[in-house]
Amino acid sequence: MADDQNVPELFELNNGTMRVKISNYGCTITSLFVPDKNGNFADVVLGFDSLEPYLVLHLTSVALWVGLPTELKMESGRKGYDKVVWDVVEHNDGENPSITFKYHSHDGEEGYPGDVNITAKYTLTSSTTMRLDMKATPENKPTPINLAQHTYWNLAGYNSGNVLEHSIQICANHVTPVDQNTVPTGEIMPVKGTPFDFLTEKKICTSIHEVPGLGYDHNYVLDCGEEKSGLKCAAKVKDPSGSRVLKLWTNAPGMQFYTGKYVNGVEGKSGAVYGKHAGLCLETQGFPNAINQPNFPSVVVQPGEKYEHTMLFEFSSE
Repeated sequence: MADDQNVPELFELNNGTMRVKISNYGCTITSLFVPDKNGNFADVVLGFDSLEPYLVLHLTSVALWVGLPTELKMESGRKGYDKVVWDVVEHNDGENPSITFKYHSHDGEEGYPGDVNITAKYTLTSSTTMRLDMKATPENKPTPINLAQHTYWNLAGYNSGNVLEHSIQICANHVTPVDQNTVPTGEIMPVKGTPFDFLTEKKICTSIHEVPGLGYDHNYVLDCGEEKSGLKCAAKVKDPSGSRVLKLWTNAPGMQFYTGKYVNGVEGKSGAVYGKHAGLCLETQGFPNAINQPNFPSVVVQPGEKYEHTMLFEFSSE
């Protein structure tokens, strides 16, 4: 570990079955290797061979949203927590390897009030399970906090084409519709009978042509599904070709389901070119635009209170 914490670096978590590389630049997952049902390993994260492209192009990260959905936030050019170097405060090997990142956000940074201390801890909790715990505490002013993990997943492997044949089940009876700028309007709409209905597992390609625009980029209300250890099931994704399965658990009220509609000709690892729908994002979160919608769960955290957001990524094969 370098003495200068302002230098972007890569760190590895490896428990013998699962291998993850994470950078202190944006707490970014750059690769994640897991096996399929035949024991064949693949890197299921879209990314790059080196850290340099991450410094100029947002692809995977922990990001701060306050009322802005994914791509609008990206295109605004504002510098989120995904574009800063975090301090590495702990890095443990062993049976359950982990790494903890810390960042201090100053009053007025990006226009948000108050000093906020933030940590993000990745832990390999079992042979094919990774947990992310994000915590934040405002020191002196109430402030909106809504951290999201923005990895692009392709369970067939980063170089396997698009994810339209992936199947997904989302534990949500409702979705928050958006306006022409993809900002939630405040409405909470039932998914039944709409192309947003993933209550039963189905392929992404089944109804994507019925979605206005170029694909899914919507916040789902996580209001149904099983629970375990204080976390609720958010989604289950399956790749039919290699039979890898990702089950995502969280304590957050919502999840942005994004199918990479703005990805276009990005040159990635080993010369792979990521086109439209090359990966999917499952970003558990508070509802985007909650600061302007009183009927949405509040994302404002008071001084001394603690924001706590957990994601559990459970990989398996079928």
